[in-house]
Amino acid sequence: METIFVKFGGSTITDKTKQFTAREDIIRQLVREIAEAKKKTGIRLVVGHGSGSFGHTYAHQYQVHKGITGPESWKGYALTHDAAARLNRIVVKIFLEEGVNAVSMQPSASGFNENGKMKSMSVAQLEKLLDAGLVPVVFGDMMLDEKMGCSVASTEEVFTYLAPKLKVDRMIFVGLTDGVYTADPLKDPNAKLIEHITPANFEQVRKGLGGSHGVDVTGGMLDKVEKILGIMKQMPYTKAALVSGEKPGRLKSALLGENIACTRITAR
Repeated sequence: METIFVKFGGSTITDKTKQFTAREDIIRQLVREIAEAKKKTGIRLVVGHGSGSFGHTYAHQYQVHKGITGPESWKGYALTHDAAARLNRIVVKIFLEEGVNAVSMQPSASGFNENGKMKSMSVAQLEKLLDAGLVPVVFGDMMLDEKMGCSVASTEEVFTYLAPKLKVDRMIFVGLTDGVYTADPLKDPNAKLIEHITPANFEQVRKGLGGSHGVDVTGGMLDKVEKILGIMKQMPYTKAALVSGEKPGRLKSALLGENIACTRITAR
């Protein structure tokens, strides 16, 4: 039975131009595709999601990623966590409405960071839920930090910590586009999809994007790819794909292992 991690990107499931605005139609579409795929297969699934226009609003305002720098930082910690958790409740609610037994799993409730990196998080509850056929839903969260007071744990960092402990087989990252491109595909019609990334060609991919107009957009993608390749150093059998959440059916096809337009990432 495969264990698969799926991440809903914050830019995909929220409207980043409007504070605290979830794109519930997109979330529901993605959840329905997961429900359909689960009926056809026996996959064990952990879902995570970014914060988009929820958590990032306060994170930017209070600069909480820099740690505790004054009394206002703790206020920022509380507000950022609350905003991220509010989006998590929306996501879990839609899962339940679509007949998927999903359970919110708050990383900060059992975990700690150290110097901005995840140091610990309880996995016993996650394992129990997976064994029972439920879908744990984690999210990018504010964490207490043993050196900085507080720091942020992105969903990618949560996945990086959980991957070897839950022995993940595949990871699927759902974004606005089909994956990593040679330029920003939302602005450059000549941008070409990079279909396969490995440790051998990653530096070439990075250099090729260095002068592109879309570096700000794809820079986030490349950071994801670095973290994915980091997981694969420990677990070379793990495979990953970056797929579009804007195109109905893509996530379902990826879960079922079908051939689709996307960026695939493997250890070799």
